[in-house]
Amino acid sequence: MNKNIFVVLMAGGVGTRFWPYSRNAHPKQYLDVLGTGKSLLQSTYERFSSVCAPENIFAVASQDHEALTKSQLPLMSSSQLLTEPVRRNTAPCIAYACYRIAQINPQATVIISPTDHLILNENNFQQTVLKAVDFARDQDKLITLGIEPTRPETGYGYIQYIESKSQLKKVKTFTEKPELSLAKKFIESGDFVWNSGLFIWGVQAFLEAFHKHLPEMAEIFDEVKEKIGTPEEKAAIQTTYAQVKSISIDYGIMEKADNVYVLPSQFAWNDLGSWASLHEISAKDENNNVVTADALLYDTRNSIIKGPKDKLIVAQGLNGYLVGAFENVVIICEKDKEDLFRRFVNDLKAKPNGGEYQ
Repeated sequence: MNKNIFVVLMAGGVGTRFWPYSRNAHPKQYLDVLGTGKSLLQSTYERFSSVCAPENIFAVASQDHEALTKSQLPLMSSSQLLTEPVRRNTAPCIAYACYRIAQINPQATVIISPTDHLILNENNFQQTVLKAVDFARDQDKLITLGIEPTRPETGYGYIQYIESKSQLKKVKTFTEKPELSLAKKFIESGDFVWNSGLFIWGVQAFLEAFHKHLPEMAEIFDEVKEKIGTPEEKAAIQTTYAQVKSISIDYGIMEKADNVYVLPSQFAWNDLGSWASLHEISAKDENNNVVTADALLYDTRNSIIKGPKDKLIVAQGLNGYLVGAFENVVIICEKDKEDLFRRFVNDLKAKPNGGEYQ
């Protein structure tokens, strides 16, 4: 197995669009969303276990979930779990991991992966990743995997590439969640793919781009880099995260750099970003309902009914709804209006007792 391949599992999100199933104390990536007996985080770890050596897999998680992460990934040593004191989006998260890996192996090729996505055809996925690793080995490219679109999806980001004979395409533009009419044009043009959020690069290529496009953040990390990997790391990262801004890797680097490439890919993928996406990939009854509860349904279709086995849920006359009972929250709303879930969580912050429901 190639000792230069490293994997970073990003496990710091809160899964707001999956509230109230996903909570601050137990976010989506730690849940068995698909009913497989494994959390999304555990499934992601296993997916990469045949791609690189176990000691080269790192996870970045909130320090609030350190114990939870260790319990779900018992084979991972404490030195492989990097904890963030506060959430600052994906750029600081990825920088932290890459600084640590660069100390271990300056010639590393790093695979950056979300931990809350569904990927089928895993052999195809692993072969695609290793192909991207080969392209990234020269330490001069920033590569993302693009999913060949099957429909004009408005909930995903899109990447337009410059057509060439090479399998690896140079990126032309990024577009985040377009309107339906524009998404249809993207599909028709044939040179757009969905942005998977999976990145592969040589660690030196990343550090060079980081210093060029996020110089202020890079300066803050440079001030503590000698302490990363030492007993002083935790305190140093506390100081670092108190100073850096919250920004995604897409906005901070990928949309600015001129050495960004995409590898169009065909493995089955879903970012499981919303209740609607879960409905799309789940088994359904004859009325297109996803039911994981003891339920009696009447004239109800295209809905999700989810709850504990010791409660009966009765629903009548619903079309396209989420009906769920989750611990101390019961929710009934249109499943496709994913922006509402952010509103629900934000509105909870104004309630005196809102914290107990988040």
